[in-house]
Amino acid sequence: MRKKLLSTVGAAAIAVSLAACSAGASDAPDAGAEASDGLTLAEVQESGELVVGTEGTYRPFSYHEGGSGALTGYDIEVVTAVAEKLGVEVTFEETQWDAIFAGLQSGRFDIIANQVSINDEREAAYTMSDPYTVSPGVLIVADSNTEIASFDDLSGFSSAQSLTSNWYEVAVGYGATVEAVEGWAQAAELLTQGRVDATVNDELTFLDFEKTEGDTGLKIVDETDDASLNAFALPKGSDDLAAAINEALAELRADGTLAAISESYFGSDVSE
Repeated sequence: MRKKLLSTVGAAAIAVSLAACSAGASDAPDAGAEASDGLTLAEVQESGELVVGTEGTYRPFSYHEGGSGALTGYDIEVVTAVAEKLGVEVTFEETQWDAIFAGLQSGRFDIIANQVSINDEREAAYTMSDPYTVSPGVLIVADSNTEIASFDDLSGFSSAQSLTSNWYEVAVGYGATVEAVEGWAQAAELLTQGRVDATVNDELTFLDFEKTEGDTGLKIVDETDDASLNAFALPKGSDDLAAAINEALAELRADGTLAAISESYFGSDVSE
């Protein structure tokens, strides 16, 4: 029976490991959590399904069209294509970001597909797949803002950030005063209302926002030197399953599937 288990920041020289642009608690394993012995491809194939944890509220990566339609998004299409390569059905379990890693640990789902950025902490705690999204972080301000033209100008200004996102680390590293928000939508709202001076977020999130909303009154003024590499997170020790997922991603990249999915959401290939 299958066991489901679960930039660079200027003169301060703070090492930045880029993360998903979502709010929530720390994704480090709970001290009392049972250690995972991982999952294998054989276990997943025997069960006939890949259970995927995702937010369902993180456009354009994982969301419901119109708010109540079918679950869709870049991550949803990519992981569905991966599951097809593995020969199994995909089942989605929607949860808030602050509970998503606990869900992986407890066995509620097998992997997380939610723009999880690869960093040292996560690589130590989980098995990470190869990246399927590559994107820099960007500094966003109002069109009318003439005081902030780069990250070096952030010191002393306010920036709307999710406290557990590493975009928060970027903003703090450059001396910004952080206004805590739950995610991109709230950050954009505060920025357009003039209640904060800036926000740091994923470039793709902003590009989708522009594509959806049209004239947003916001602009990108700078970007991080390092790109965020986003991947699937699996229980630690799931090397066999991760290898199969990586093989599937390689095939999807080679046959143009990842590029096609990327083009449909972003107008360019963001998978490499």
